[in-house]
Amino acid sequence: MTIETYRDAWGIPHLRAPGVLALACAQGRVTALDRAWQIEVERHRARGTSAAFLGASAVSWDVLARRARLDDTARRCFTALERRDPETADWVRAYVDGVNEGLADGARRAPEFARTGLAPGSWQPWTPLGVWLATHILFAGFPAKLWREQAVRHLGYGAVGLFATDGPGTAGSNGWLLSGDRTETGLPLLAGDPHRFIEDPGVYQQIRLSCPEFDVVGLAVPGVPGIAHFGHTGTVAWSITNAMADYQDLYRERLRRTGAGVQALDPDGTWRRAARHTELVEIAGEHPLEVEVLETARGPVIADGPEGPAAGAVPGAQETRPARAAEAADASGAPPAEAADQPGAPPAPDHRFPTALALRYPPRVTGDLGFSALLPLLRARRVEDVDAAFDAWAEPVNVVQAADTEGGLLHRVAGRVPVRAAANRVQPVPAWQPGHDWQGWHETPYAGLTDGIAVMANQRGPAAPLGVEFAPPHRAARIRALLAERGTWSAAGLAAVHTDTHLASAAPLLDRLAALDGLTPEAARLRDRLLGWDRRMDGDSTGAATYAAVRTAVVRRLAAHPVFAALAEPPAHPEILLPWLALVPRVGHALEHLLRAEELYGIDRDAAVRAAVEEVAAAPPDGTWSATHRLAPWRALPGEPYDEPGLAGDHDCVLCTSAVPGLTDLAARGPAARYVWDLARREDSRWIVPFGADGVPGAPHHRDQLPLWLAGELTPVVTDWALLTLEHTEETDD
Repeated sequence: MTIETYRDAWGIPHLRAPGVLALACAQGRVTALDRAWQIEVERHRARGTSAAFLGASAVSWDVLARRARLDDTARRCFTALERRDPETADWVRAYVDGVNEGLADGARRAPEFARTGLAPGSWQPWTPLGVWLATHILFAGFPAKLWREQAVRHLGYGAVGLFATDGPGTAGSNGWLLSGDRTETGLPLLAGDPHRFIEDPGVYQQIRLSCPEFDVVGLAVPGVPGIAHFGHTGTVAWSITNAMADYQDLYRERLRRTGAGVQALDPDGTWRRAARHTELVEIAGEHPLEVEVLETARGPVIADGPEGPAAGAVPGAQETRPARAAEAADASGAPPAEAADQPGAPPAPDHRFPTALALRYPPRVTGDLGFSALLPLLRARRVEDVDAAFDAWAEPVNVVQAADTEGGLLHRVAGRVPVRAAANRVQPVPAWQPGHDWQGWHETPYAGLTDGIAVMANQRGPAAPLGVEFAPPHRAARIRALLAERGTWSAAGLAAVHTDTHLASAAPLLDRLAALDGLTPEAARLRDRLLGWDRRMDGDSTGAATYAAVRTAVVRRLAAHPVFAALAEPPAHPEILLPWLALVPRVGHALEHLLRAEELYGIDRDAAVRAAVEEVAAAPPDGTWSATHRLAPWRALPGEPYDEPGLAGDHDCVLCTSAVPGLTDLAARGPAARYVWDLARREDSRWIVPFGADGVPGAPHHRDQLPLWLAGELTPVVTDWALLTLEHTEETDD
């Protein structure tokens, strides 16, 4: 029996094997060949060993990985998987066997190994679980609780809602589902695009997995078997968006050092011993760093220690990966009086004790990362099968949309969200106070379609009871409005929705601008041009460039106001957490709320807008939006610089290429893939990724999809084996 590896014209691997285990091995092998550097970086990040070859820039992440016990959690979860679901455990092992078979050959193709002196390592059965966990540990944005803690302390509890918006470090998506009544074929369409930090190589791997049990095309996560997020089996297809649920908690721990170790104060008033050991983080070119690893009954201590904020800090370490980083306060300061009366506001901490931060996250509690969902997804034939598979999903918590060839439809939330006090969801809570423990799991909500359409774009939807911060409604509303413009749609027509650039969130700033009088002639002319602008963030638009310049000036003026001064000081926490606490991005992403609020802490917002437009009028931008709004992908090891292209779109556009207003016009985040799944004819489905199928710089398929991605075009999904090129065959006993 033979395992076959085919490639299409874009170098996308299509794998065919006689059995499930042989196919998993083939997937691991081809991933190692195409993405050896990428998946080895991920393995080291999961273990907290990446600084050993990436240097000091990776130390902050490695310390978090060690202190959060990511590798140990992955091991625990795999051990539990072996006991609970041995078939899936064997399938993961087969994938790992394939990675190990292909890694040496893949490493010879990738120049980064020679540049860093890194030798390819050996994958363990739990490594894919570690990769998954490390990829998503910051996905729910638990550091935002530190921001809210600071905001409540200095501004009052109303700041929680004022700044509650999709912001720094979050990951989102657009996704929409059309019933057969809204399509030209009479069968459903699924489409969308996950918004993540753009990485090179890309975070998604286009792939086809075929054996006698199933034949699935989709977007895999390199280093993880199967197709978890976006797949099409021929008779059923599924996709996900970030539900924006809150499922991780931060606890402020009172710790004390004793002759026998470290103790933590529990809610019953008893000091109990915390688990403790030390580890060495190796750093290329520097002395190793000793890290104290502590774990209380709540969870691993990820920041500070018995001596307070200085413990565990890594001076000078800078995190270079906004994708996983960006994605605290003085614990002795009491919240303001207005916060203390609000539901969910924790009591003021005791000034006598420094506190540390412990992280409680579901897989550490349950020993389950949800991998039992992956094989059933591949085997799914109808939406009922997809629904049952996602019952086993753990994290991240997603909104799932699915459809099948019988017209079946699914729109639900999947994942584990703990039931606990409202305060836990807002900010860190005192571990020594009763009432903050977990009390089981929420039932995951379901939703339906309206006029044959379901749209999810991280707005408050079916997951609203499970979260705190959601995206503004603009993307979702715009997608629904665009879909309503036609009675029926085809797969080919949906690319126009993916690339829409209308910016509804520009309205509050333009409204304030329209109300200004007494401007200088230059500023008045600029104001009039902006009021006549079509509010589209097109790459060739000078109006979009001017609007962005004024927006930046307004954000900087608001952030510089003395009322926010206490929030501008970087808190004493690890660098990896600081993107969530930075004031300027917070103001930038919440700008429309800040401008529309009835009152803003006494700030004269009209004066800020007036000064901003006068500033830009004196030195207006001399180019189009794409001149400064350029792609800024993350690379673990920057090599020869690319002349990265200019972009259309913006954070609140359907074409969500995210600048950070007030900080930079560069876009580090955007559509990490686009897809359209056609349930009438799978071969009419389409997809695209930002760069290409091959992770090796200079390879023919490393960046060959970039021009199409920039143009908003999609490539056809090839399903006819006769149209593919056979690259490799291998005999197997499976």
